[in-house]
Amino acid sequence: MPAMRLIKLAFVRLGVLPFLLLFAVIVFAAMSDNFLTGRNLLNVIRQSTYLTLVAVGQMFALLTGGFDLSVGTILAITSVVGATAMATAFTVMPDAIGIVILIGILAGVAAGTFIGIINGIGVAVFNVSPFMMSLGMASVGFGIALYMTGGTPVYGMPIQFGDIFGFGSIYGFPTPVLVAVFFIALLFFTVNWTRLGRYFYAVGGNIKAARLSGINTRLTLFLAYVLCGFMAAVAGILLTARLDTGEANIGATMPLESIAACVIAGVSLRGGIGKLENVVLGALFIGLVQNGMNLARIESYLQIVVIGVLLILAVVADQFRLRVIASMQD
Repeated sequence: MPAMRLIKLAFVRLGVLPFLLLFAVIVFAAMSDNFLTGRNLLNVIRQSTYLTLVAVGQMFALLTGGFDLSVGTILAITSVVGATAMATAFTVMPDAIGIVILIGILAGVAAGTFIGIINGIGVAVFNVSPFMMSLGMASVGFGIALYMTGGTPVYGMPIQFGDIFGFGSIYGFPTPVLVAVFFIALLFFTVNWTRLGRYFYAVGGNIKAARLSGINTRLTLFLAYVLCGFMAAVAGILLTARLDTGEANIGATMPLESIAACVIAGVSLRGGIGKLENVVLGALFIGLVQNGMNLARIESYLQIVVIGVLLILAVVADQFRLRVIASMQD
């Protein structure tokens, strides 16, 4: 049947994401008249910024055949350290707002990236499984964040920090979105036009073959987790600016959502397969679904259930897609 074969070809080439996007738009547009308005769609893009940054970083870990369960903790430790450093510097230099903000950003990003460095060392040097390494660091980082704050939010940052990086805009585009576009463009170039980008795919596809080809597999694995940690740290700083406080409890659902965004976008859990631009769409899809459920007044607890179901369906669809490819090749 030509129609069925056409559907199979579309599914093989595009994956499950376009079908899910179309289904979500139809369902939520029918449930709310405000869903497809320009203001709401811009709000979806802004709210999806943080997940997009984390998911793009998560993609590098997945490309190498692993994953990072500590991305939520990285957001928390980045937020707490960055806010604490900024608040402390603000009390010492209340007139040097630019320097104070810079100190807070550098401290927060460095703290978050350091967790990525530890993950990279554990996976690449000591051959610890990514699951155990990132799960252990998630516990360690979360404990440190709670110890630093005592479970209470960190206040005292200059108001300009939130005005610029949380609620600011340039030529009508929200600042967080522009920051995300900058890093996405940089990583898109890295993945598609540099030797390092090809190394990530090679290591995830067959690490033994990559090693025999002269690729430094340990360095590649290490850099994958450092990039993952760095991107989560950038998201943590932007989210801190949005909340205007340092929080130890942010990012609890980020590991699930970031992996779901990648898998829905066609990134293989086995490694070696995935496109950055699709991951961006995957993160926007999850943001779209969450926004639609909010407009439909679905409880937040049920929203977590929906994201989990989407992840399972995406994995099932990925398995079915592989079978379709195999049947078409026979």
